[in-house]
Amino acid sequence: MSIARKLLPGIVVGLAVAAAASPGFAQRGEDGMSGARAKALRDCSTMSDKFTQYTWGSTQLDQYRACMMQHGQPE
Repeated sequence: MSIARKLLPGIVVGLAVAAAASPGFAQRGEDGMSGARAKALRDCSTMSDKFTQYTWGSTQLDQYRACMMQHGQPE
């Protein structure tokens, strides 16, 4: 019984630290978006704007998706 009383606080603290280190608690900007995602959105939008939809068809979207993938971000 005394071993359980000694281990339980350690387990509780360990779980609290693990929860605080999860991606859900990552630092985010004021609008709830991470800085890396905001930068990727800016960069990829600027890059894909060179290809207008009416002249390049799906190229604009393909370029945007490829850029976001290279930045490690979902579309």
